[in-house]
Amino acid sequence: MQHLEAIEKHGHRVLNTAQLAESFGTDAKIINRNFQRNAERYVHGKHYFALTGEELKQFKGSRQFDDSLKFTSVLYLWTEKGAWLHAKSLNTDLAWDAYERLVDEYYHVKDNVIPLSKDQALVTVLRTTADLVEGHDSLVKEQQKLKKLITDVHHKVEEQITLDHGEQRRVQKGVAVRVYEFTSDGKEAARLFRELYREIKDRFGVASYKDVKRKELQTALRYIESWIPRKVS
Repeated sequence: MQHLEAIEKHGHRVLNTAQLAESFGTDAKIINRNFQRNAERYVHGKHYFALTGEELKQFKGSRQFDDSLKFTSVLYLWTEKGAWLHAKSLNTDLAWDAYERLVDEYYHVKDNVIPLSKDQALVTVLRTTADLVEGHDSLVKEQQKLKKLITDVHHKVEEQITLDHGEQRRVQKGVAVRVYEFTSDGKEAARLFRELYREIKDRFGVASYKDVKRKELQTALRYIESWIPRKVS
């Protein structure tokens, strides 16, 4: 993937229309046409940001744009979810492959940031909670509150845990078994692999099958077992 100049809006990485079109191997006019035809699906602040007026002027002044953007009166910046809608509209292997690379190599990359592990995040939350209750008059009551908060935080963390390596392998094995039930041809199998992984992401609303929640593993495996391709050559 070509090097992309990082653009951030409200703490999230975004891409302008020209960058998105180049990444997807298409033209900016196609991206704009997709947006116009499906405008009701796109939500401002969720799928895109539209900069105009003084906000656009300040944003332009903060970086060096190419000449094609110099005189634009409205600048669209696309979030990860907005890029997903465009990939869905284009629905080409090139667009889907580019979208996956954007998620892995652009949208989720943060410079000079070391993410906390799940255990570190839990410890941080618990320490913050303990600091908040420190100093209260009734130690017994606050200990009870803290215990409940710890339980609640633990449940919330568990709800967000994604598949570990072994669970990802179970999904991969399930996909392979299902695909080869339909074909033994290598080229056709490759197409079915792409189709099934794409539908898993669509079904569970994730950028990669690896992001499926652990609590949904059994549901995902059953979905794979019952999956039928759109067309078998």
